Formats: sequence, C-alpha cells, structure tokens
Amino acid sequence: MKKVHSNKRIGDICKILNGFAFKSEEYKDEGIRVMRITNVQKGEIVDDDPKFFPIARENEISRYMLQEGDVLMSLTGNVGRVGIMEEKFLPAALNQRVACLRLKDIGVDKKYLFHILNSDAFENDCIFNAAGIAQKNMSTKWLEQYEIPVPPIETQSRIVSELDLLQSVIDKQKAQLKELDNLAQSIFYDMFGDPVENEKGWKVIKLGDECIDMKYGTSRPACKNGKYPYLRMCNISYDGYLDLNKLKTIDIPEDEVEKCSVNYGDILFNRTNSIELIGKTCMFDLKTSMVIAGYIIRVRLSDNLEPKFIAKLFNMPSMKKSLRAMAKGAVNQVNINSKELASIVIPNPPLSLQQSFAAKIENIEKQKVVINKSIEETQKLFDYTMDKYFG
Repeated sequence: MKKVHSNKRIGDICKILNGFAFKSEEYKDEGIRVMRITNVQKGEIVDDDPKFFPIARENEISRYMLQEGDVLMSLTGNVGRVGIMEEKFLPAALNQRVACLRLKDIGVDKKYLFHILNSDAFENDCIFNAAGIAQKNMSTKWLEQYEIPVPPIETQSRIVSELDLLQSVIDKQKAQLKELDNLAQSIFYDMFGDPVENEKGWKVIKLGDECIDMKYGTSRPACKNGKYPYLRMCNISYDGYLDLNKLKTIDIPEDEVEKCSVNYGDILFNRTNSIELIGKTCMFDLKTSMVIAGYIIRVRLSDNLEPKFIAKLFNMPSMKKSLRAMAKGAVNQVNINSKELASIVIPNPPLSLQQSFAAKIENIEKQKVVINKSIEETQKLFDYTMDKYFG
C-alpha cells in the first residue's frame, strides 16, 4: 500500500479511559457487567464467566461506563490484546488494568482503529515496551504517544471491508469449535456432574494422592534458536488447550531437562497469573517433549487417573471459581503452589468411566482438527492482508 496517509498519535484521536478497582466481594448475579482482562482476548471480547456490579450503584461508576464500539485493551499480562464492545454486553463498566479507547476523531473509522490495533505488529510493540518480566504491565502514557497510519476515510473503509469479510469466515469456523467445546462440557456434566458439588456422590481424593510427581518448570530465560521448544503461561489457553502461538525456544543443561520437560499426557497447570487467569490448565497432547517455564507446574498422573478427564475437570466453571478463591497474592499476581495444588479434593469416578469420557473427547477433538485446519488457512490469508496494510 502506497503511503498516502499521515500518522496520528492514539492520544490525539482517542480518549483513553482507565478502569475502576472493583472489589470481587461486591459482584452480583446480574446488573452492570464488569469488563476484566480475562474478557479481552486476541481480537474479541469473551464473556464465559461474567461478573456484575449492582445497577443501583451506577452513579458511583458513571465515568467508567462503556459504550458500543469502544475498543478495550489489556494492560497487564498478555498486553496489547484488543476487542471491540458490542451492544449485547451493555450495560458494562471498565475494570482496572483494562484500557478503553473511545474515538474522538471523526476522520477515523472505529473498525479501522480496531483492526490496526489488533495487528501483530502493534501487539509486539506493546509487549516490547511493557515493563516487567514475569508479568508485563503497559502504560497508557506510552499508548497515548503511539502513532498509527491514518489514510483517507475511503481507504480505511475499503481495508475494513476486506478484513471484515475474512474475519466473518474465521468467526463462523470458531463458532463451530465453540459448539464442540460446549458439547464436551455437556458430556462431562452428564457423566460426572459438577466436579465441586459432586452431586453424584463419587469417591473423592486429593489430586496429589494419584500423582507420580509435580514439578515446576525452569526459571532460565528463553533464547533464539534454542535446542528445546519452551512453553510459557501464554501457551496455555484460558479454555484449556495448548496454544503454540508465540512458542519460544530455550537452551538448558542436559541434566536439567528431565525435571522441567513435559511428555504426552502430562497436565500443565499455570500456578502464577492474574486472579482472572490463575489455574489455566491443559493436557500436553503432543508426541514430542518440550520444556516448561517456572510459572507452570507439570502434573504427572498415576495410571489410576485419565489425563483428559482431569484436564476437563480443571476447566469446568465451578473448578475455575474454586481455584480463584484459593489463590493468594495481589490481584494482578496471585499464586497456587504445588502443595496447595496437590491438596485439592476432586471426584474420582471409576477409571473405566473416565476412559469412556476420554474416548468421546477424542472423537470431538478429531472434528476440531479439521475445523482448525480450515481456520489456519483462512487465518494465513487474513494475516497476509493485515501485513499488506499494516506491516
């Protein structure tokens, strides 16, 4: 794209709002939706675990109320992720460590702004300029000074139309994945009930009673062209899957590899994160070994537990809520150590039933592989188009 545009600072074209420090004990079952960091994923707003503030107290938080079309951005953890507010989420208010970018320049298309901020180039700049190592924190002062290209509005509209068409295809494919995930969760409830309530009366055990070991990963830093693939907490998705985007590499001494490597069937547990993301859990389902970072606990189960059952159990809504309740530390960085993890009481249905569940999950995952391949191809075209316009 020929450079026929001027650059403008985000602070000049947007009003940037910071969030309010809501207290979790004030959350209600309905009211004003509180938009938290966990709601802002890559390119979208998700609402899997909604929290609400009393609507009768709206006047207290009027300056933090959101509008349709606002662009939300994560300022802590996975910094620079953006999503655009939709009417279905309103009324909603902004939580701390989430920024709201509200357009004040009529010469900028809000969807154009969203797309350029959703580019890998912008997200990488956010990461590079954020403070902190284990937990990144981004400054809105830096964000205000960041410049973006602003071509004529007609050019912006053409770019938006092209990207929106590709995104709509990806969204439909992701909706198919979501339906399969919902099916997996329904199967779990049908077979085992709620893992915390245990209304089916299964025998209960402490997780540590049926573990071969629990090991922390390495604290050594990643490096370019390292010998081993290096999994960090960002490689565990919130919904319980291995995410190999932004996979890095590491070099470590051979005598340290075994105690911080993971093999097929190991459970990966994110022990340190924000209160919203603490306890992200997935099963390592690859045939090759990888090394894990120190903020992940490797849980190696005995033969008496089925890994796919345990992984799904830790991703059920009630279990996620229990993990957040037991975590200790500040809101932006809480922790669950291996001793606390081992002490968690879980239902232990017959192994044959766990294995039957795993077989059903495997069939679902085969369908997801096909859909994911389609998403990958469409995403390549989307990324090429983003790169063409935004570098």
